[in-house]
Amino acid sequence: MLTIRRFEEKAGQMYGMGLIGGFCHLYIGQEAVVVGMQMALKDGDQVITGYRDHGHMIACGMEAKGVMAELTGRAHGYSRGKGGSMHMFSREKNFYGGHGIVGAQVPLGTGLAFANRYRGNDNISLTYFGDGAANQGQVYESFNMAELWKLPVIYIIENNRYAMGTAVNRASAQTDFSKRGASFNIPGEQVDGMDVRAVKAAGERAAEWCRSGKGPFILEMLTYRYRGHSMSDPAKYRTREEVDKVRTAHDPIDMARARILEKKFAKEDELKKIDAQVRDLINEAAEFATHDPEPDVAELYTDIYR
Repeated sequence: MLTIRRFEEKAGQMYGMGLIGGFCHLYIGQEAVVVGMQMALKDGDQVITGYRDHGHMIACGMEAKGVMAELTGRAHGYSRGKGGSMHMFSREKNFYGGHGIVGAQVPLGTGLAFANRYRGNDNISLTYFGDGAANQGQVYESFNMAELWKLPVIYIIENNRYAMGTAVNRASAQTDFSKRGASFNIPGEQVDGMDVRAVKAAGERAAEWCRSGKGPFILEMLTYRYRGHSMSDPAKYRTREEVDKVRTAHDPIDMARARILEKKFAKEDELKKIDAQVRDLINEAAEFATHDPEPDVAELYTDIYR
């Protein structure tokens, strides 16, 4: 969680310095969701998500250097500098994107689950999307097929309370997203997405359900993003007091840190040392991304579907 937090803080700084172009959606505040879910997976399971994807990539084991280099449009970025923030992939790490179109990843993630079922393996697909995307039509077409064919897919709805700048209760008739699969007989569960322990436990239950051949499962993660929808969003649709209240009482990293100290799993100076090591790692990634060469012009003609 700390690596994701420091990475996103640095990405925000570099965006402000003009080193990162285009869109950039930060994951600060939501780290416990992806880390807890990753802890519930096994080798070969796949992950797919939308445009707020940096945390998912790092949790999957993709290198911070490669992700940051892609953000700055450099040759050694994960998409060779052509994809940017919203379009990165790693077949090696079973990360299938990073998709810029809202909700587009849901049928694709369902397809990954179909492939697992077809091949008869024991893997599952983790398909992430937000509370805004949860209102789209293709999501429900996917639900129908996934339940009909008992596909091993966990649909993870990251409910961070705002679809861009619109509060959940202003955009959604049913704000309990864990119930969105009810008409398809897909079970669901609401989870405290700020508590990594709760996320991991729920992820393990859902994974067991899928691996046992019972079909899809929905997890609604109740979480919160501290920054605007993207770097261009000043987030004036909510108060500073609201953000501060969550930061003070429910920050996922602070809560984990407090538990570690309370249980005496580590000492204060040991945690500070870890933080320093993480900062060094991220600073190294930023340095690499700043000085890595830009891709050759010929790169424009590679990876094109013809």
